[in-house]
Amino acid sequence: WVLHLENITVSLTGQYECTFATYPYGTKAAKIQLTVKAEGKRYLKKVWLKQTLEIPCLEDETSENLSTYPLKWLVDEHGWKEELVTKEPSCPAVYRNSSMLYGQKVLLGLNNTLKVFPTKITDDSRVFSCHVLYHPERVQKSSTTVRVFGK
Repeated sequence: WVLHLENITVSLTGQYECTFATYPYGTKAAKIQLTVKAEGKRYLKKVWLKQTLEIPCLEDETSENLSTYPLKWLVDEHGWKEELVTKEPSCPAVYRNSSMLYGQKVLLGLNNTLKVFPTKITDDSRVFSCHVLYHPERVQKSSTTVRVFGK
C-alpha cells in the first residue's frame, strides 16, 4: 500500500498511520513522521551602481557555523544556473570562471558572504543563491534577487 501526496506544502508535516486488517493475524499498523521543509528562503538586496554587492549566505542562520559544511554560490542567468564559487570545510574556496563575472570580481568574504564588485546595471534582477550541504539529503538554500539603483 502506498500513499501518494501531491502539491506538497509545509502544512502536510505530521505523523501518518496506515492501518489494515489481516486474517487470521488481526490489525496491523505502521506510522511514519513526515517533515516538509520550505525549499529555501528568498531575499531582496538593494545596492547602488558601481558599489560592492555583499550577500550573506543564510541570513537567519546564526546558530550554526557554516564553515563546517560544504557550500556553493550560484548565479541564475535567465534560468541557467552558473556556479561561481565552492567551499569545502577547512579548504580554500574554489572560484569558477577565473573569479570573474562579466568583468566583475567575485570573492568569498567573511562568514561565506558573496562579494561582487563593482555592481553594474546588468546585475539588476540577477538572482544569486547559496547552497549549504548539511547532509546528502539536507541542503539549505537561500536566493537573493538584486536591485541596482543609480545616483
